[in-house]
Amino acid sequence: MVKIEASLVKQLREETGAGVMDCKVALETANGELAKAKGILREKGMAKADRKAGKATGQGRIGSYIHSNGMIGAMVELHCETDFVAKNAEFLDLLHDLCLQVAGANPEVVSKEELPAELVEKEKAKYAEEVKGKPPHVAEKILEGKLDKNLFAHKCLLHQSFLNEAKFQGTVADMIKTKIAKIGENITVRRFARFDIAD
Repeated sequence: MVKIEASLVKQLREETGAGVMDCKVALETANGELAKAKGILREKGMAKADRKAGKATGQGRIGSYIHSNGMIGAMVELHCETDFVAKNAEFLDLLHDLCLQVAGANPEVVSKEELPAELVEKEKAKYAEEVKGKPPHVAEKILEGKLDKNLFAHKCLLHQSFLNEAKFQGTVADMIKTKIAKIGENITVRRFARFDIAD
């Protein structure tokens, strides 16, 4: 087993916000590889976030962002379980990031469930030839991938890649899950609005 230096545990803790013991165990499992340990912690965080998903989110905050040119703005309503967390710096930072995401990436809806069924069916029809003759489970996987890449990733906030890759690499939904794991409360995006003078 690789000896894990305290400085490496500290670095991982600072970069992920996970507990000291969680960081140590992840580094041991990853044989001291920082990137692999982050992946392990992310997976663990996702599982923790999934367990929190059913909890009611009756508190929250509304955040806003106006671009420096004054021509683009965004407002996001973000919910959590308690007023205590709604005042938490980590929660408010997430809210700000989501406002920037809405302003920069221009999503149309929060999640794919909000898209009109006709639009999804129309998009599926585009790929009918590509999946023709394939086994149903294979065809379904191909269609899922195509819809994710060509529809959901453009129109749905939670399915978009987070714009600030230096801060987080993954989808907006994944970033929110890491915050849920870190904060320990369920967090949901209720709605958003984007304003653009050019529209």
